[in-house]
Amino acid sequence: MTSPIYSRVAPRTPSTLFRSEDMSLVQLFIPAEVAQSTVSRLGELGAIQFRDLNSDTTTFQRAFVKEIRKLDEIERKLRFLSNQCEKLQLPIQPPASGKYLARPRAPQEIVDLEETVLQQESRVLQMNSSHETLQKRLMELVEIKHIVQQTNRFFREGEDHVEQIRRNSVDESTSLIQPDVEAGPAGELQHLNVGFVAGVISRSKINVFERILWRALRGNLYMNYAEIQDPLIDPETEDSIEKNVFIIFAHGQEILNKIRRVSESMGATLYSIEENPEDRRARALDVANKIEDLNNVLFNINQTRRAELIKVAENLATWMTIVKKEKAVYDTMNRFIYDANRKCLIAEGWCPSISMDEIQETLRADPSQSGGNVGSVLTELHTTREPPTYHRTNRFTEGFQSIVDVYGVAKYKEVNPGLFTIITFPFLFAVMFGDLGHGLIMTCIALYLCINEKKLKSLAGGEMFGMVYGGRYLILLMGLFSMFTGLIYNDIFSQSLSLFQSGWKFPDPVAGQVTQATQVGVYPFGLDPAWHGTDNLLIFTNSYKMKMSIIFGIFQMTLGIVLTVFNYKHFKKEYSIWAEFVPQILFIESIFGYLVITIIYKWSIDWFATDANGVSLYDSPPSLLNMLIYMFLSPGNVEPKDQLFRGQGPLQLFLISVALVCVPWMLLTKPYILKKEHDKIVEAGYTPVQGNDDETDANDDGDKDGHDTYDFAEIMINQAIHTIEFCLNCISNTASYLRLWALSLAHAQLSEVLWDMTMVPSYMLPASFLPISMTFGFAIWFTLTVSILLCMEGLSAFLHALRLHWVEFNGKFYGGTGVAFEPFCFKTVLEESNE
Repeated sequence: MTSPIYSRVAPRTPSTLFRSEDMSLVQLFIPAEVAQSTVSRLGELGAIQFRDLNSDTTTFQRAFVKEIRKLDEIERKLRFLSNQCEKLQLPIQPPASGKYLARPRAPQEIVDLEETVLQQESRVLQMNSSHETLQKRLMELVEIKHIVQQTNRFFREGEDHVEQIRRNSVDESTSLIQPDVEAGPAGELQHLNVGFVAGVISRSKINVFERILWRALRGNLYMNYAEIQDPLIDPETEDSIEKNVFIIFAHGQEILNKIRRVSESMGATLYSIEENPEDRRARALDVANKIEDLNNVLFNINQTRRAELIKVAENLATWMTIVKKEKAVYDTMNRFIYDANRKCLIAEGWCPSISMDEIQETLRADPSQSGGNVGSVLTELHTTREPPTYHRTNRFTEGFQSIVDVYGVAKYKEVNPGLFTIITFPFLFAVMFGDLGHGLIMTCIALYLCINEKKLKSLAGGEMFGMVYGGRYLILLMGLFSMFTGLIYNDIFSQSLSLFQSGWKFPDPVAGQVTQATQVGVYPFGLDPAWHGTDNLLIFTNSYKMKMSIIFGIFQMTLGIVLTVFNYKHFKKEYSIWAEFVPQILFIESIFGYLVITIIYKWSIDWFATDANGVSLYDSPPSLLNMLIYMFLSPGNVEPKDQLFRGQGPLQLFLISVALVCVPWMLLTKPYILKKEHDKIVEAGYTPVQGNDDETDANDDGDKDGHDTYDFAEIMINQAIHTIEFCLNCISNTASYLRLWALSLAHAQLSEVLWDMTMVPSYMLPASFLPISMTFGFAIWFTLTVSILLCMEGLSAFLHALRLHWVEFNGKFYGGTGVAFEPFCFKTVLEESNE
């Protein structure tokens, strides 16, 4: 992680360059009256990771629970105000910068802030309540307005069905109840005892509502409905809703009551509407006047609420930052112990040793600013506990260190592979992704991200773009290394570059004969372009890239084994240097190191050289694969066709013997040494704790006490597992590096196929169509190049390079069992809360 500490850096020797920072366990005595301001200044510094000294106490029993609850309530109110601003689409101003937010908060400032936020929340809640009440009344009036407007049409259409409703109601086979009507004109509803129910219902329920009524009343009704065109706003959610006006004619009071019950169960709103047209017109005029008045009142309320929230939005982010920082301060203080006699808080924590002076300067800040007279005291404690691991990084190294930390955080003072990853990771990626053109595009994208990193930082909140932005320097090196390997492969978008004169001479072609080139020199840099387009290009590159992958793999694994020496020396396990390192390095080099030497030796010989008489000096080149197989099947014997040099058979027998001796060497030496040391301790009268020598106890916060333990059976089992694993991994890991060869060939072939299928056909058309065809072909080629070769193939090569570092390289020397240094830092607290 990027350090928030900006202090002087002590000079580092080469032996400590790839280790973590020196850490110190410190104890602080902070007077109670200045504790809040002191911890706040330490939070701005971000240099101490405080230990929890109250781990046996529940959260609700700690000293500053009331203060945290008060701040939680303020934060809840601020979130409410923030949501209100978002609903009105009001931009929230960024927090104030400078000393205003950096200085500690006085208790009275928090009280004033609490009162201010409470007043703002009360005013907004009051306006929201009034707005909701008026909005609900406005919706009712709008519904009544539409009911009144549609009633005349409903009544005209309903009178045509009144006689049918009356006949159905007196028909004993269909009526639900016996009607009690008086004779009268068919067009007068009151004489037929036909009533109606009017209301409003959600548009999505109208069809279900109609079917339920039809079945419940056996068709003894007439229903009509119409859509409300004016927008309706839900007062509670402020979302737009769609409703329909309906009117139902039916005969009999019992049926009308049943209709009302069904309507209410479906969520409909019923209204009483006058039957007299004159009364309806008067009511419509009255409703229109009320709607106009309500709209004016709602407009004024919205403007007032908007003006109030605009003022809140100016300070909202600043208030939220203050509250989050204060919560972090009191949460940290809950980790301290209160000494009632001294009236001070006692704290313990880890900090980088080089930051001790800066912490002292922070603690010596004028305590009178917080009303205290006595400053805080810092003392360094001597302990055997294992400190957390802290690697100082910057913008460039942060991405590489993140790759290592995902695998596991280094144990304190363990060799950190992050330094080597800066070079090895982009290089192995480039071996698989080697193309000058693709590397150039990747470099340009990474350069844009690096140059505009400040502008693009605000957009890095998304998961995908955030990963690309965080690894911008990693992508930059991957692109640059890909350009370099592309020059070595002489490959740019599957085409070759003739930067220098070719080292091959081609005779004039003869019809019906195979043309064979003659070597007249050596191409100065990279692959000779004469190979491009030849029939045996794939055979040549297959052999070249496969052997190159083996060489790179053996070199990187050898480096990983060598780095174990630094770990053994630091952790006082020098016996492991010749008990584990020496047999391991001899084992891998006697087999695979020998293979690398034979590969380079074979490359150094001109197998087609002839003497003055034109007689070939060498037989056909031997197969190194057969040589390696028969090295184990028939030790000491080398077939003449597989022999590289004289005395090869006895040398291979010697190397096999060394490898076989190394197996029991690795298996038995370390357990024997540990047993001898244990016996010496027992003879001296001590009783060691039973357990594993490599295990350590841990307390509640991950600190380790460093007591060595001993259990011979467990040590023997672990050593046997490690020995078998190492011997098998030497074979599997070496084969795993062949992915460099496979991915490189796949990338080159896919690039060639893409070029042949898009660009080649575009310039094979007649000249009149060339501008259009070339433009269209280039667009398709570039789109597929970026999407498939850069994105998909690039991601594939990235993941394979990641696996090679995690398993094949880190697995040789890196345990990754440490605990990351996480200091109390306001910057980290605010970033995590924003996420």
